[in-house]
Amino acid sequence: MIRALKLEWLKIRNYRLFWILIGMYLLALVVIASGGGLFLAWLKRQGVDFNGIDPTILPIYDFPDIWQNIAYLGSFNKILLAFIVIISVNNDVVYNTMRQNVIDGISKKEFLLSKMSFIVAMAFISTLFLFLAGLVNGSIYSHVWGVEFIFDEMEFLAAYFYDILVYCTLAFLLSLIIKKAGFIIIALFLYTIMFEPVATAIFQNAPYFRDGIMPEIVQYLPIKSLNNLIPFPFSRYVFMEIDDFVPLKAIIGSTVWFAVYLSSIVFILNKRDLK
Repeated sequence: MIRALKLEWLKIRNYRLFWILIGMYLLALVVIASGGGLFLAWLKRQGVDFNGIDPTILPIYDFPDIWQNIAYLGSFNKILLAFIVIISVNNDVVYNTMRQNVIDGISKKEFLLSKMSFIVAMAFISTLFLFLAGLVNGSIYSHVWGVEFIFDEMEFLAAYFYDILVYCTLAFLLSLIIKKAGFIIIALFLYTIMFEPVATAIFQNAPYFRDGIMPEIVQYLPIKSLNNLIPFPFSRYVFMEIDDFVPLKAIIGSTVWFAVYLSSIVFILNKRDLK
C-alpha cells in the first residue's frame, strides 16, 4: 500500500492545480470550523437577536455537539476533493499514464490500489484537520468540559471520513467512464447540488408522490444516502428534535453504493485493454 501511495504522490506532487484545490479545501474547512463564532459576533454587533437571546451564546462550539456541527458543514466541501480525483484519474487515462504503468510492470490491481490509497489518505488527512480545528475551537468557546464530553459523538468524524471516501470513489468511477475532466466536474457538481436534491424534494413533497413509497426510496439515492450520514444539526438551537447519531439506514445505503462503485471500477479495469 505504501508503494502504491508513493506512486500516486510522485504523479501529483508537482501539479499546481492539486495544491490550489487542496489549499481551497483546507481554507474552507478553517472558515467552517472557526467562522461560526465570528459570524455570531458580527450578528451581535449588527443588533441582531433571536427573540431577545444574544446570538453569541448559541452553543455551536460546545462539546460534544461541535463534532456534528462542523462535520455537517465540512461535508459540503467534499466536491473539491472529488475534483482532485477526477483530474488525477483523467490525466492517467488521457495521457496514457495508466497504459505506461502497465507496460512498466505495474498491474491494474496496483493502479487501483494507488488511487484508492490516495483517496483514503485525502479523507484521513481532511478528517484529522477537521478534528484539530474542532478541538481548538471547542477549547476556546465550549461551555462544557470533560474528557467524556470532548470525545463523545466522534462517530460524526468517522461518518465525515466515510462520506469523502464514497464520494471520491464515485468520482474515480466517472473518470474511468468519461474522458472529459471538465464535463465530469460540471456534471458531478450539478448532480450533487441540483439534480438529485431537486428530484428528492419533488418526490418527498409533491402531492402525487409524498403519500406513496417514493419518499422512502429517495433516501437511498447516491447523494442522499451520503448526506443522511450526518443529519442536519442546527434545529436543536430552536428547540427542535434532531438525530444526534449516524443513521443505520444511511450507512447501509452508502455502503451499497460504495460496493457498486468499487465493483464497477474493477470491472472496467479488467475489461479495458491497456496494452
